Amino acid sequence: MTIALAIDTSTSRTSVAIIEAGAILWHGHRDGATSHGDALPALVAEGLKGTSLIDVVVVGMGPGPFTGLRVGVAFARTFAFTRNISVVGVCSLDAIAAMVREEFDFIIATDARRKEVYWAKYISGARVDGPHVDFPAKVASIGLPIFGEGGVKYSIASDDEIVYPDMVALVAIAANSASQISEPMYLRRPDAVPTNERKP
Repeated sequence: MTIALAIDTSTSRTSVAIIEAGAILWHGHRDGATSHGDALPALVAEGLKGTSLIDVVVVGMGPGPFTGLRVGVAFARTFAFTRNISVVGVCSLDAIAAMVREEFDFIIATDARRKEVYWAKYISGARVDGPHVDFPAKVASIGLPIFGEGGVKYSIASDDEIVYPDMVALVAIAANSASQISEPMYLRRPDAVPTNERKP
């Protein structure tokens, strides 16, 4: 059986899990929008105490704020490179959508900061539009149920229980080659840019 190390840093939560055949061998998370850099290696080290036999790394490719997302993607790639194993990226929003069981149209929205959200539209769990970045009011005006951290933060969510990516779903989605993503989904420039790149 393949053992996967699953990582997601696309939201304010740093999530890590070790998963085999759809079963969670270990799972941990830490909350904090600016703590991904410290939290991720600590969580992975803790998880590897139970097993160091990792066959593949699965990482959420966002969309997400630049710094946090970059931490997760860079760590996943480095970890996989040093062990000579594969790294597979998937859309983090899809791993949240997997927790919505009802057969209806809905939106997944995560916090993009700057009072905006990253969002995508789903029909019966399949992404049909997005991801995009917009103001919460614009997303709410679409008139569909909204799930995810962005919906909760900006009080437009239909449910406050479905918030963060599901790590089992993240790995399951990665098994479908059509859902794999090779590059992180930043959608916009980082909040902090070098002085020489700033407009006068």
